[in-house]
Amino acid sequence: MNAISFDAVKTIRADIAGLSVFASLREEPLMRAFRALLDASAVETAEADVHAIIGAWSDFMAAFLAWHSLAGQDLATRERAADSSTWRSAVAFFVIHADNEYTRIAERKNADPSPLLKILANIDLERLSRIASFDVSGFGFTIAKAARKAGFEAAASDIESCARALWEEEAAAEAAVEKIAWSGARLFARVRAKGAGILGQYAAFRWNGSAAFNASGSRALHVQPVRNPDPVTLSDLFGYEDQRNVVIANTTRFLEGKAANNLLLYGDRGTGKSATVKAVCNEYAERGLRLVEVHKEIARLQTIMQELSTRGLRFVVFIDDLSFETTDDSFTGLKALLEGGVEKKPENIVVYATSNRRHFVKEHSIQADAPRAFDAVQEQLSLADRFGLTVVFTAPDQEEFLSIAEQIAERRGLFDTDCQASPSPTALREKFHENAVRWERWFNGRSPRAAAQFVDWVSSGEGFPWE
Repeated sequence: MNAISFDAVKTIRADIAGLSVFASLREEPLMRAFRALLDASAVETAEADVHAIIGAWSDFMAAFLAWHSLAGQDLATRERAADSSTWRSAVAFFVIHADNEYTRIAERKNADPSPLLKILANIDLERLSRIASFDVSGFGFTIAKAARKAGFEAAASDIESCARALWEEEAAAEAAVEKIAWSGARLFARVRAKGAGILGQYAAFRWNGSAAFNASGSRALHVQPVRNPDPVTLSDLFGYEDQRNVVIANTTRFLEGKAANNLLLYGDRGTGKSATVKAVCNEYAERGLRLVEVHKEIARLQTIMQELSTRGLRFVVFIDDLSFETTDDSFTGLKALLEGGVEKKPENIVVYATSNRRHFVKEHSIQADAPRAFDAVQEQLSLADRFGLTVVFTAPDQEEFLSIAEQIAERRGLFDTDCQASPSPTALREKFHENAVRWERWFNGRSPRAAAQFVDWVSSGEGFPWE
């Protein structure tokens, strides 16, 4: 809890001002509040200026609290909850997830920065190490001392309380601080494995159709992170092993840089087509696979491909429930993109689509006369053929449906009982099967989704509508 000299403040201000490759970090809200605090405290102040310093300290504390509260709000940032309570860890997070020319080159497996870029990045990392090592709690005590000297006793006590809390957090977390951010080589290796910027923080995204410029001047991606993605895993899915094995095999080939196909997962509703794609992408997220979901932006797929092709990670462009009103520009554009266009499909992108129908265009849009209807059907089949692989998911028969429902129930422990008064295991399963058959007849038919919905109902302990 040493006092901080005004010369030390000037040094850190110069370090922030001198950032070049990592200049965008200056625009982080917490960093902006820190800069404002340093600016207000840069010189010995008169009493009138102490008001500004106190206000700047309060704004910095508010920004720090906002930063800390982000931890745990979504799946991607929950891991930082344990180490986001210090200034050093906050700056480290900004550096690790920076999006700039240096980190984007690091993301590409066979690329290296130019000598000048490497030198500038290492200089910035040295600056950022000093910025992260700045004694924020000691600075708080220095500000409190100035406030007390100017006659602001209550404000001084409040600032001291905040500074003491910061000091205790720093002391507790000192041994756990990640030091990778301050080494260019280690940062480079981390980004190469995890991805740069927002791609290094999340595994699933939606295309948002617009992008802003980063503070560094580079255009941001047209993607919005899915902050709470479906956590479904391959072990959560039952049945359809052969179909999933095709998706898994194609995806692993893709990740290994081998030739891989675009996939069409076609079949009855509720059979696990979308869940399979999400589970496979979750399985391989740590290997650099990212899911980008596209809905109504099919006409802009060329733009999507061009943008993602510049990144070093591998992407599954996911089109769920693929269908068209007519054979319009979106339809023909997707055909050309999958196969047959002038431009080659990027090697780091595959398209996975699901559909409940083999014919993608709604029937009312097809001409009634036979020649045109035949041509329309052939046009649609030509799109399906260009996916390379079509994986068919058909509705299960009753035996398969009961097996899937039973496996889900076993996974949840619904057949586990130590109570002597409980029915025998055989009777319990017979009753379970009986109700499952009634369920599929009353509600959504036979599918893995219906089986899961039935087990959800059973697990709540309530009776059935027919009882």
